[in-house]
Amino acid sequence: QVQLVESGGGLVQAGESLRLSCVASGLTFSTYGMGWFRQAPAKEREFVAAITRNGATTYYADSVKGRFTISRDNAKNTVYLQLNSLKPEDTAVYYCAADFNPWLKVTNTYDSRRYDYWGQGTQVTVSS
Repeated sequence: QVQLVESGGGLVQAGESLRLSCVASGLTFSTYGMGWFRQAPAKEREFVAAITRNGATTYYADSVKGRFTISRDNAKNTVYLQLNSLKPEDTAVYYCAADFNPWLKVTNTYDSRRYDYWGQGTQVTVSS
């Protein structure tokens, strides 16, 4: 049984930082591209960041580029999302997801429908 379990969310003030973790089990982690998505109240789920199977390439939404960093440790079956310079508009539930399919083009990383497995999410709340 595949499980993705996120942690690290919380309530912070604008300008502060958080580090989210997502631990995977039940799958061969190194064969999956990993992504982070988020969903704010009354909004659709949106792409945040993604990382290739070996961690060599990363992708970011324009809204988080330069502030967030995605990384992974295949030995620990874990993907991370470092959130710096947080803004109130970053408030959302953050989800990690695993995609077994190869990313043949950059837009593949944005498409939530491609991802095979999802975590339950972790809440990030940023106060102004």
